[in-house]
Amino acid sequence: MADIFDLFKKISAGSSSPAGAPEYIIVGLGNPGKEYAETRHNAGFLAMDRICEELSCECNRVKFNSFTAVVNIDGKSVLLMLPQTFMNRSGIAVKEAADFYNIPAENIIVLVDDINLEPGHMRIRKNGSAGGHNGLKSIIEYLSNSTSFPRIRIGVGAKPKERDLADWVTGKISRENYELMLPCLKACLGAAKLIMDGKFDEAMGKYNGMKPEA
Repeated sequence: MADIFDLFKKISAGSSSPAGAPEYIIVGLGNPGKEYAETRHNAGFLAMDRICEELSCECNRVKFNSFTAVVNIDGKSVLLMLPQTFMNRSGIAVKEAADFYNIPAENIIVLVDDINLEPGHMRIRKNGSAGGHNGLKSIIEYLSNSTSFPRIRIGVGAKPKERDLADWVTGKISRENYELMLPCLKACLGAAKLIMDGKFDEAMGKYNGMKPEA
């Protein structure tokens, strides 16, 4: 009988079904609309697509100015979010959800593009400044200037000197670069699990400056 109960526990821990009110948020940053699909600035959306695929869920419930889903990740109730407020207003959606569920900044994991990293590389930061990223700027502003939320930065490549920054980040990702990015997009769920377990050193050691295997 004990073996059966142990099996139920394992099934429950691995399930994507909700387990009460969310205690964590994972938010993928990007811009809504077909014209922005598969652009560099939407790396956070692309990462969330992979998370939902891995968890066999759909982030499609409209709430908090976002498409959302509530899932169980290793026994933790987690709100997945894709803000529909456009990048530079991402903080509006994040604050609304955080306030509703009383979730502290430390429990909000942000998936975001990074032009300072080449495609195929990612970096985990426990906290820090926006680094010039408008989506992070907005979240910091709406979280009462808190910079204490973790972020998983996904490399999309540096802007060529002759290109305008806004034009670069809203440009389409080439097929070659997408293939380079894919292992990082797939690795975001594993990185988020380590972060939620408080294993930042392990997460950073495993993923920072590395090309995670698919």
